[in-house]
Amino acid sequence: MAINVVRYDDEGTPRWGVIHGDAVQTLSVDATSTATLMSEGLEAAYAAAANPVTDRPLSELKLLCPITSDRQLIAQGLNYSSHLREIGIPSGRLPFNTLFRKASSCLAPADTDVIRPPHVRLLDYEVEIGLVMKRSISGPERVTPENLADYVGALVLHNDVSARDVQLPQVQFYKGKSYRTFGPTGPWLTLVDANDLAQLESIELHLEVNGQVRQKSTAADLSYKPAETLTELSEIQDVGPGDLIVTGTPGGTAVKSPGALKMFIARLLPDQKRWAMFIEGALKDPDYLNDGDQMIAWAKSADGELDLGIQRNTIVRGGVS
Repeated sequence: MAINVVRYDDEGTPRWGVIHGDAVQTLSVDATSTATLMSEGLEAAYAAAANPVTDRPLSELKLLCPITSDRQLIAQGLNYSSHLREIGIPSGRLPFNTLFRKASSCLAPADTDVIRPPHVRLLDYEVEIGLVMKRSISGPERVTPENLADYVGALVLHNDVSARDVQLPQVQFYKGKSYRTFGPTGPWLTLVDANDLAQLESIELHLEVNGQVRQKSTAADLSYKPAETLTELSEIQDVGPGDLIVTGTPGGTAVKSPGALKMFIARLLPDQKRWAMFIEGALKDPDYLNDGDQMIAWAKSADGELDLGIQRNTIVRGGVS
């Protein structure tokens, strides 16, 4: 049974609370790190869900990012068939799983303003589902759909905000996606069991900009699924409780293929001129985010049993960069 758990500010002290309708039941689990909830607090959360005794209204809480900055933030790129096709890869699948890191300092509450650095002109959005680990991996392991729930304890909504004019010309995923506030996450963690994870592909992802639908797809469009991704990741690095793995975004982003003719011409140009041409053309595209734009993102299964919540974010200009 899926349970939604918020992390909130209680006069300067972070706390966890299980959501019951429009109220919250506070847990006596340390909320300094997401690792503590995922490694020691799941039993308490499920017990609270079974015996609700609420102590404060949800609407009055100041919600914090449910993933704390001491956790790793690992990302998959180019992992939805619809996104691959829109950027010019007709097969809809790469022959390899694209994995990279983001700075955990980009993590922010679900309703935070996204601060656009002054030098960033091509700001893009990416609604994603995040996997939250509940146990450590310190060596190669075989993760399957059948044992996935032994590793993943929660799902969470994430927006992988991206500075395309940094990420692409400089070939720097980390840099282009790690600016502070470039990772709105939450509003809550959705604790999941094996039955819930079996329904993951029914989750619909949805993102709007200024009321216009930009992204709408289901997780069934994932190329590399969670189990095979964790298996591969276990061969590369250690992960621990509370670490976040975001799984890629569907089609509908602002960045798209420039078309076959332009791509052919671009191949004949030096790198500097090729990227200057890309940026010049992209600046004419109204789909990129501008100051004052408002994003709304949500993710929910068709039956409503898995509800990862709603994010509302406004784009604001930052200071000196």
